[in-house]
Amino acid sequence: MNCDKFREQIPECLAGRLDAAARDQLIAHVDTCAGCRSDLADMGVVWRGLASLPLEEPDAGMRSRFLEMLQAYQAGMDQSRETPDAPVRSRWLAAGWWPASAVWQAAFSLALVAAGALGAHLLARQPAPSPQLAQLQAQVENLRQMVALSMLQDQSPSSRIRGVGYSAQVARPDREMEQALLYTLNHDANVNVRLSATDALEKLASNPEIRRALVDALPLQDSPLVEIALMDILVENNDQAALPGMRKLAQDAQADESARQRALAGIQKLEASK
Repeated sequence: MNCDKFREQIPECLAGRLDAAARDQLIAHVDTCAGCRSDLADMGVVWRGLASLPLEEPDAGMRSRFLEMLQAYQAGMDQSRETPDAPVRSRWLAAGWWPASAVWQAAFSLALVAAGALGAHLLARQPAPSPQLAQLQAQVENLRQMVALSMLQDQSPSSRIRGVGYSAQVARPDREMEQALLYTLNHDANVNVRLSATDALEKLASNPEIRRALVDALPLQDSPLVEIALMDILVENNDQAALPGMRKLAQDAQADESARQRALAGIQKLEASK
């Protein structure tokens, strides 16, 4: 067993979930491997620190805020039935019904998942979508987009990545969602968030407008990982408009060598497919 496998077992060992045989193997390995021994020591410090943290008690106002959220949800549904043509997400955001707290955002997200599961269950039981089911599906889509848009504005990179993940679950993202993903690709400070946005936009690359935006985004990037991901999408979609930007990158002596090599390979593929 290599070191990577043993390192994966360290958290399970610290949590006391590793069986005796595996624990003995890990200990024997750590005795002879300085790297894994260091990792075990470092993780042990973190683990003990987490264990010493006090348990957070629920806020006394949690129940009242939860009931307020449910009332707001019901009010939103009543209003959507009265004015079916108005975008559900826009009315919710304008009315301030989307909770500002990350805790309540997470709770609402779980409700959204449950609604999606209910919709899927109803769809499986009915041979053809009923008007009520179609309305439920539309509401779930709108809610999913609302969650994604809200999380993309969060200060936490992990929350923004989850927001990108929500956007990828939307069957037909609207222009607002597309523009939010493109803005994230070009302006987010975290490279992992930008990479996640790139992956989400790959699913929309059949849209010529999206591909044009990806071509325009290429020279704006400062991360070789994002540059390579963008070039792969454009080459896969045989977008000849990407050639000028890729040639410029390939000729840039200051650019990352792996990105330059990927640009050269992509140029060859695109030129061969003309």
